Order: sequence, then C-alpha cells, then structure tokens
Amino acid sequence: MTKETWRFIDTGNSSPSFNMALDEALLDWHSTGDFPPVIRFYGWNPATLSIGYFQKVEKEIDMDAVKELNLGFVRRPTGGRGVLHEHELTYSVIVSEEHPDMPKTVTEAYRVISEGILQGFHLLGLDAYFSVPKTEEQKASLKNPRSAVCFDAPSWYELVVEGRKVAGSAQTRQKGVILQHGSILLDLDEDKLFRLFKYSNDRIKEKMQAAFKEKAVAINAITDKQITIDMAKKAFKEGFERGLNIELQEYELTQEQLAYVEKLAKERYENDEWNFRR
Repeated sequence: MTKETWRFIDTGNSSPSFNMALDEALLDWHSTGDFPPVIRFYGWNPATLSIGYFQKVEKEIDMDAVKELNLGFVRRPTGGRGVLHEHELTYSVIVSEEHPDMPKTVTEAYRVISEGILQGFHLLGLDAYFSVPKTEEQKASLKNPRSAVCFDAPSWYELVVEGRKVAGSAQTRQKGVILQHGSILLDLDEDKLFRLFKYSNDRIKEKMQAAFKEKAVAINAITDKQITIDMAKKAFKEGFERGLNIELQEYELTQEQLAYVEKLAKERYENDEWNFRR
C-alpha cells in the first residue's frame, strides 16, 4: 500500500512574526487547495515568548522582563499558555479537517497528530507516553489553568517521560483546516521562564516554580546523551513519517510565497493591536 506524501519544510531560525505568519499562510494555502498537507520544523531568532490567542498581556506577562532579556514577543493564532522558545525544536502540522485519517474531535485529532511526536521520542531512546487527565480536579483545570505557563498547564494526551511533560502543543481550526504547532524542549532555563510572568507575590512565584519542576522537563535533563537540534530534527521527522504513516518530501518556499508571508508578518504579527489587544 502506497503512503500518502506530505510536504516537509525546515525554515531554520526565523523572527517570531515570520514564524507565526508562515503557519497562518500554510493554513490559508491548504484551505484553498494550493498546498498539500505539510509538516514544518522551525526555530526562533531571537529567543521568543509566545502567548496564546486568549491570554491577557497586561494581567499575565511582565513585558519589562521580556525587554530586559532581549526576547521577541508574539501572540499565536492558537490557544494555550505562554511558551519561551529558546532551546527547542518547534513543529507545526497543517492538514484538512476532512482528511480521512483525522478524527472530528479536537482531542482525538490532537492524539493522532501527536503520535508523530511520540514516535520521535522513542527514536531518541526516551520512554515517552500519553498521559490523560483522570481526576475531576485535573479535568476542571483544563478549562481554567491556574498558570500562564504552557508547560505548567495540563492538557489532553500530554506527552510525558517519567511523569513529566516534555512537549507542549496547541491547536486551532480555521477554514476547514487543522493547525497544530508545539514545542519540544531540548533544554530549559526555568529562572528565565518564570521571570516573564506576573505573580501576586514572590512566595506564590517560588511555589509555582517549585511545582513546575515536578510537572515539566527538557529532554537533555533526562537522557545520558546530549541531544542536539539536528539529532532531534532527524528523529522527529522520521517519527512523523512513522506515526502518521506518510512520506515527507522536502519543499522550499518560492519567492512569491515568501513575499506573501513577510507581508502577513508585518501587517499582523508585528502589529501591537494583534499582540497586545486583550
């Protein structure tokens, strides 16, 4: 049986506005039939704090700290909490809601797409597995997460190793298309991460940071071999091929496509009205 071919794009390190604009552009192109399903890998220059579509900057984010640390800042088109994109592999998956292998519900589609990430962890020699919220308290916290930090907030089908979260993802559905993107942590500076958010007092901040260590971990904190970004890309590319039963064909954007993305980046994702509007 022949496998379906999807496109694969590795855009390397790009600005926060370009990264979000390209994800949106791929969604648009796929919705009109101009682009097949695609998986994209990318990084960030500079290191960036991205926030979820519904987050309130004034209430949750310490923008003075963002500036002091010379970080980029952008609001994602997807939900979820704040993510510090620094020592990580970021991925996005764009595929039609009508794709025969995509379940109709958000949580089940998330499970299917995340199978590719699960396989990638296994290829790196990590015993990752899906964790599902079991208690009523855990399920309630999905709707009202207490923390503005992504890796501190629970979600369905989390990828965990030794009980701690190793990847954080978010999803949106627009124009009949699923866009799921997320972070696979190679290393993590927890002190830097926790400087970026507002807390009612220092005691609460310390308590949340201590609890965070029990909930999330980066790959290189739990493996004997140092995983580089190139090693991660190789493993997760093959992981997506295995997990989604597809073949990935490398693709480079045309000059016309790049110009469209750069225009969108400037008009939306570099616009204060978009980034700070809530």
